Amino acid sequence: MANLSNYFSKSIGVDLGTANSLVYVAGRGIVISEPSVAAVNNKTGQVLAIGDEAKKMVGRTPAHITVIRPLINGVISDFEMTQEMLKYFFRKIGATNSLFHYHRAVIGAPSNLTEVERKSVEDAVIGAGANKAYVLEEPLAAAIGARLPIDAPTANAVIDIGGGTTEIAIISMGGIVTSKSLKLAGDKLNDDIIRFVRDEFKLAIGEPTAEEVKITIGSALPVDQKLEMAIRGRDMATGLPKEVLLKETHVRTALARSLRIMLESIREVIEATPPELVGDILKNGIHMCGGGSLLRGLDKLLEKELMVPVRIIDDPLTAVVRGCGIAVEQFDKYYQVVNNPLRPRDIKI
Repeated sequence: MANLSNYFSKSIGVDLGTANSLVYVAGRGIVISEPSVAAVNNKTGQVLAIGDEAKKMVGRTPAHITVIRPLINGVISDFEMTQEMLKYFFRKIGATNSLFHYHRAVIGAPSNLTEVERKSVEDAVIGAGANKAYVLEEPLAAAIGARLPIDAPTANAVIDIGGGTTEIAIISMGGIVTSKSLKLAGDKLNDDIIRFVRDEFKLAIGEPTAEEVKITIGSALPVDQKLEMAIRGRDMATGLPKEVLLKETHVRTALARSLRIMLESIREVIEATPPELVGDILKNGIHMCGGGSLLRGLDKLLEKELMVPVRIIDDPLTAVVRGCGIAVEQFDKYYQVVNNPLRPRDIKI
């Protein structure tokens, strides 16, 4: 009977990201990985699509349909739509079936959230179907997901480059020693490409095209092979369709300023770290995760500038949700690092 009870009372880990949301169900692993996007009919208020289907509509909808990203820079900007999105994801995995309920949820969130922002994250998850919600700072979640020894008295340097925020943190003894949360990540790099193409080629392109350019030919350092890509958009002089050939040198120029700011922020975090831990960073290196870490040559650029080994962890896109999942599966072990100042901790079910 105890096994049956466990089956019908699961816990979940949620990575509520600006660009993508992932859900980890205890005992099953990652079951949802979809864009944090929703499409709404303005006339009726009806939600037309969420996740993958909604992302296909970005930049392609008529006036009466709006495509919404309910999270901006890691913070909930549209509470009701965030709750609807979570309900949709939970329905897909059977969470709203009357036989099932999710007792506990651990949610990955940026490290600089205010108490109000943190409470809105918890309330959105509870409103979507969880009984209790706990916030886990993303750098800690990523470190747990990467199986780093966060409880040891040694430095674990983590850089999580997501869609809306870049989280830089030095972790030791189960807590964050120094950290910085930048509102500069994948989305900002897309904006940089859009702006560069507009200024240099007088061509207007949308976010999906910019993201494709970043993934296909984007790089932080010069690459051996010649990379180029034909992109299509609207000629800003004539208003007609136009195609231009974009080279990897163009994209690198577009991204250079943002990458420099990111590099300076990492330097600031390291400079504010106690000397003993800085020595550990030199020995253990820096661990990168998040979609932004996959930009060609970014790890080599950081290694070259910081003179510290830099490693992209295995499966960097899912590190945070894996960390949340491990924390919720082994809650008694990790409850000390789960950041939840707004509600009493529940160690036992």
